Amino acid sequence: MDERIFPARGRRTVADAEAMRALGAELGAALRPGDLVLLDGPLGAGKTTLAQGIAAGMGVRGRVTSPTFVIAREHRPAAPGGVRLVHADLYRLLDAGGDLAGGLDALDLDTDLAGAAVVAEWGGGLAEALAEERLEVAIDRSAADGSREVTWRLVGVG
Repeated sequence: MDERIFPARGRRTVADAEAMRALGAELGAALRPGDLVLLDGPLGAGKTTLAQGIAAGMGVRGRVTSPTFVIAREHRPAAPGGVRLVHADLYRLLDAGGDLAGGLDALDLDTDLAGAAVVAEWGGGLAEALAEERLEVAIDRSAADGSREVTWRLVGVG
């Protein structure tokens, strides 16, 4: 991931789920194997909706949902030569308590980074060790009109 593909820092007000998916599609179109995207925001902020857009932008198969019964799910590319997507909901690790680092290690996401783009919800403070370079995305849903303020920054790039 570099600035030629996506600006190093950005901010966008997103009015609804459709606009969130559109922003995700922009992000997804720029992802390559080895990229890590950390999504942060409160429950209901739109992290999974953004991940759905990322999947659409990457052109992967399968429906992206908030992983209720699994922590991570892999989505294969629809076209030959495409990039795999690993969508992880690390909230389940945080919610379980115990050894967070061990739980993250058990997911083996660092191995997946070699051939996939990893999108981790609730990854802040936990998944940074997976990659020195990453895209950190924060979603703020505090606006009275229901819109979301989405900010992002590239870390370790350049």
